[in-house]
Amino acid sequence: MAFVQYSGLSLAFGDRDILASVNLNLKTGSRAALAGPNGAGKSTLMKIIAGQIKPDCGEKAVEKGARISYLPQSGIVHQGRSLRSEAETAFSPHAAMIREMEDLGQRLEGISESDPRLAEIVEKHHELSEAVERSGYWRREERIERVLSGLGFGPGDLDRPSGEFSGGWQMRIALAKILLEGADILLLDEPTNYLDIEAREWLKGYLRDFPGGILIVSHDRSFLDAVVSEVYELFGGKLTRYPGNYSQYEERRSKELAGLFEAWERQQEEIQALEDFIRRFRYQASKAALVQSRVKQLEKILPIQIPEGMKRIHFQFPPPPHSGRIALSIENLGRSYGDFSVFSGIDLVLEAGEKLALVGRNGAGKSTLMRIIAGADSGFSGSMRMGAGISVGYFAQESPEALSGEASVEEELEAVAPTHLVPKVRNLLGAFLFRGDDVCKSVSVLSGGERSRLAILKLLLHPTNLLVMDEPTNHLDLTSKDVLLEALSAFPGTLVFVSHDRFFIEGLATKVLELEDGKMRLYPGGYDYYLSRKAAENGGQGENAGMGQSRSANAISAISPASVDANARGDDKQRKAAEKRRAKREAELLERVDSLEVRKTALEEAMALPENYADGEKIKAIKAELQNLEAELGLAMAEWEGLSAE
Repeated sequence: MAFVQYSGLSLAFGDRDILASVNLNLKTGSRAALAGPNGAGKSTLMKIIAGQIKPDCGEKAVEKGARISYLPQSGIVHQGRSLRSEAETAFSPHAAMIREMEDLGQRLEGISESDPRLAEIVEKHHELSEAVERSGYWRREERIERVLSGLGFGPGDLDRPSGEFSGGWQMRIALAKILLEGADILLLDEPTNYLDIEAREWLKGYLRDFPGGILIVSHDRSFLDAVVSEVYELFGGKLTRYPGNYSQYEERRSKELAGLFEAWERQQEEIQALEDFIRRFRYQASKAALVQSRVKQLEKILPIQIPEGMKRIHFQFPPPPHSGRIALSIENLGRSYGDFSVFSGIDLVLEAGEKLALVGRNGAGKSTLMRIIAGADSGFSGSMRMGAGISVGYFAQESPEALSGEASVEEELEAVAPTHLVPKVRNLLGAFLFRGDDVCKSVSVLSGGERSRLAILKLLLHPTNLLVMDEPTNHLDLTSKDVLLEALSAFPGTLVFVSHDRFFIEGLATKVLELEDGKMRLYPGGYDYYLSRKAAENGGQGENAGMGQSRSANAISAISPASVDANARGDDKQRKAAEKRRAKREAELLERVDSLEVRKTALEEAMALPENYADGEKIKAIKAELQNLEAELGLAMAEWEGLSAE
């Protein structure tokens, strides 16, 4: 069994302890997540385990021959080889083993049976042979194609130069190589950042079947819940283990943090009271002894430290401008590049306040459709009309990368802020987790997550009523995602978005538009409704077809000429009765939809009220009721559409 074990691991940067006597044990079969607030040192710990950074002190024990592979968050570029050849470099150590085996084979040919070195050479040759066989080296072409296909590469990509792929695809190549290396322990730092939903689902399955150990940092709750069975939290330099998946860790940790926040708030009140007393009576001789007593009490207090990334944050979008009932109307929309058609025949009516998620495989045209809606692409066919009073705000995948320069974060925001918001810039930055010295950072040194947060905040400074957001959750940590999800859920305007984070889509979408093979299909419900419809369609199609054929054959054999007239009269009677029932049900559904729409509007208005929004339990209950109502509305609409089609 392969293992890596650290004990008493410590590392400090200046006077700050990043790691303080950390203990960690990873072995074959480990399924561990590494959690903690931004800046806690998760990537640093990964690099120490991978041997890229030396700790100040600590003991390390690694099984002889155990191999560790590490995937960083970003920064890997591949050039000079085709995609297939680049992936094959993952097997380089095994190619070296084969060369060593060949050398040993040549030595065996010239050695006598009485030579004392014979047994040692034979044993070494056998070890190498078994290692190469376990690595899958002889089946490497099949493995390469399977892994690359799972991560979203097509057959036509295999012989493309690796340097042609963009940054996100470069990281997919790096991930593919890590998976192909056949390591005993995998260290994966944000492997899902550049993966779409299909690739994430494939990676889930791959990691569940992986026989070695895994330590993973990810900001995708659904992904972690499916993969890990334990969570290590890095908090204040200490590493604590929590058994169970990520949701179980969050539930247990939230209770612990509630106690920590209460203690912190009590301590803040105590410190404030002591400071007020000292300030008030400092210069009164009769109170000198009491003042000195309070000063000593204040000096003895050991401050409770709460990292900025774990403090409670709430953010609200600026009120959107008023608009008409219809936000967007699209008819027969198509987009082609030369002879290649991305999509065609798109028809869509989006009402104000709806939140539409676009889903589909990479290359299906989601980003293209987003650019058209945002007005950034005019080379389309068909028509697109904005509703009365609609103003569009657009967040593109490239928006964070477009931020550059030596201006500070605060200066960058002040440069685009309306005059009346300039005094509130610091508060806005605080709401988006830029605290203290963070606002003085140069934009050029910001991390991917920080750039994403700043780009979103710049977008929000100018009130809009139609937000078009392409992958806004990329690079955001879980705290930032929660802040954004809460704000977008309460946003009364219209939203069109793409995200590969299932938890985010489930919490936000009221409708789902799927792009597949250049065509669209609209699902009038949330993401759970979309998944259930897809599952029902995929699961029942073959069986229903077979049943239909069987019934048809039986019906044909049962028909006789004498019964045709009677059957026809009976069928006509049944048809009229069915039409009556259908019309009645259609009217009931329309009435039900109207009632649900009225209730939905009332709930959305209630969410915007300060007295509700300030009450965590109340807003949670309203959101839960709204989600249930939206699911019910989706089902009612789907049934009504089915009856209308009939």
